[in-house]
Amino acid sequence: MNLTALEQLVAQGESETLELKTSTAKLRRAGESLCGFLNGEGGQVLIGVAPDGKITGQQVSDSTLRDVAAMLGRFEPPAARVEMDRVDLGNGRSVIVLDAPSAREHAPFVFEGKPYRRVGSTTTVMAQDEYARLLLDRNHSRHRWENQPAMRVRLEDLDHEEILRTRQTAIEQRRLSAGTSTDIGDIFDRLGLRIDGEITQAAQMLYGTRFLPDYPQGLLKLGRFRGTRITGDILDNKQEHMHAFAMVREAMAWLDRTLPLSARFPKGSIFREDRLPVPAEALREVILNAVMHRDYSRASSYVAIAVFDDRIEVRSVGDFPTGIRAEILSGVHPSILRNPLIAGAFHRTGAVEVWGRGTNRVIEACRVHGIAAPEFSEQAGVVTVTFRTAVGPEAVEGPSKDQVGTKAGLSRDQEQVLALAATPRSLLELMEPSGRVNRTKFRDQVVGPLLEAGLLEMTIPGKPRSPRQQYRATPAGTRVLEEEDR
Repeated sequence: MNLTALEQLVAQGESETLELKTSTAKLRRAGESLCGFLNGEGGQVLIGVAPDGKITGQQVSDSTLRDVAAMLGRFEPPAARVEMDRVDLGNGRSVIVLDAPSAREHAPFVFEGKPYRRVGSTTTVMAQDEYARLLLDRNHSRHRWENQPAMRVRLEDLDHEEILRTRQTAIEQRRLSAGTSTDIGDIFDRLGLRIDGEITQAAQMLYGTRFLPDYPQGLLKLGRFRGTRITGDILDNKQEHMHAFAMVREAMAWLDRTLPLSARFPKGSIFREDRLPVPAEALREVILNAVMHRDYSRASSYVAIAVFDDRIEVRSVGDFPTGIRAEILSGVHPSILRNPLIAGAFHRTGAVEVWGRGTNRVIEACRVHGIAAPEFSEQAGVVTVTFRTAVGPEAVEGPSKDQVGTKAGLSRDQEQVLALAATPRSLLELMEPSGRVNRTKFRDQVVGPLLEAGLLEMTIPGKPRSPRQQYRATPAGTRVLEEEDR
């Protein structure tokens, strides 16, 4: 950590600050705060920063470092996850930064025989019933599916590029020490993805490259259905096994290719605004949750995205965690992680927070976008998030009534269709210059809106599916192009 990063950390006002000056009492206070951070959401203790945020620093001798090391040795279980950094202020004085990540899977931690917790900006002794509950949870966590050794998986079998990307992004987000080496084993140890030298199943699901036959649950299912039922025609169908980070990227890329891109002119603006039926940030948040919180212990589990004409559904196998119900997701609710190691890796990259605010951000994004909040449900061990919005041909705002006569309301493909249709053309002839291959999509998304707007017409209007059907520009369609060209 450098001085600039330290100043930013102090400015955030969320760290415990201490002027140590070799005080045993203040070292004890540092240990109590670190204990509270380890048992909670994580945090930093800055030794050499005044309570008002002034960076004063102090002389750091070998004796000081031994005292700090001795303090860290008074934790049970050992506080091996606490990382120490030293920022040189350039005047013979330094600031010691003690970074304690959230380590709930190993909680409760005790310091000098007492468990501590953070309440706001203060550290207090943990209540006995909370300590007993965390102790039971810790014993259970040792038997979690994601904690178990992966079957027939070696470090060289994993996606090293993705692992190094996680390391780099986590360092940039200041959620991993800048001193973390590029050694894959070292990265896994710091992320808790290797236990006693063995690669965990969490590591396999996060970075695996081979899933069959041992890990069929690494499945992503993508489907576009005509109409409003899954029994309708399948317009697009993709099923593939991949690791969690790739799953999120592939799902978002597929939705970007599949969902119609509509256009509108915001009031007071002369520029067209392109937008998806559902805001991309809401889709991404829901997909992240589906990937992180599903039940990986079931070999038949998967993440699925189904797109219908009237809705988008994101499904994940695994019921809600204990204490979470569908009806509380739209309000303030706790963050309860089924897979802390998998969620922790995403958190380190800055992809998600750990405060249980994800669904609230989704709802707010939908409100701003002007669509209804998603519906959350759980049935037969499958959690489904449903966005109710038009996705069929009617969702594409081609040239609407108030846009007829203005070329600005047309997409590039629609402009090209009108130009070609100066003489009658078949659908395939209109498609060819665009490079498109899906005839149904082209008819519904490009040609259909032009027909509805009266800019294009059929040569055989009574038989829209006739093999001899051709399309030609109407006088209104020709006028749109001519007026713009002038």
